[in-house]
Amino acid sequence: MSDAASSNSAPQSYWRKCSSCKKPIGLGAQYFICSVSTCNNPRTGYAFCSVHCFERHLPGARHKDAGAIEKTAPHIPHDAPAASTPASSTASSTSSQGAQAEARTPNRVFAKSPSATASSPRPGANLPREVLVIASRLKDYIAARSEFNTSGSVMDVLSDHLRIICDRAIDNARADGRKTVMDRDFEFLKK
Repeated sequence: MSDAASSNSAPQSYWRKCSSCKKPIGLGAQYFICSVSTCNNPRTGYAFCSVHCFERHLPGARHKDAGAIEKTAPHIPHDAPAASTPASSTASSTSSQGAQAEARTPNRVFAKSPSATASSPRPGANLPREVLVIASRLKDYIAARSEFNTSGSVMDVLSDHLRIICDRAIDNARADGRKTVMDRDFEFLKK
């Protein structure tokens, strides 16, 4: 019984256990959290020791699009006695730790299945040259607006313009750190 009491009072040599594999995440070690707010709020507080463990959590979580955010575990355990340090050194160490934490920004790592990365087109890859507009709807609009006919070659030219506009919107979404192209990414058209 004294062994159990002494093990409870011994300082913890790790920060937390991985939410997936239950291996300990050491003090000051690199770990990952889910980018979805419901997974990293204080109540759930998932922490993963590797991207592989993060990926194991995805099927059950049913996220549409989630990423692993790299973090660093604290260097002192949560149950370390705060009263043993002088107040002035605690204040200065807290402010220096706050400045260090502010200077560090988490690296966002997107975990994808190998099939998703193999099928996604890369810049410069051979992209399909299909028509991106509905020809009949466009012809109907032009006829209703002006009573003009529309040549079939217009669809290819419009599709090329749409590709350029979409590429620019993709760049805007990427610059904002998003993986979803939104209506605000096309704001440059209004200028």
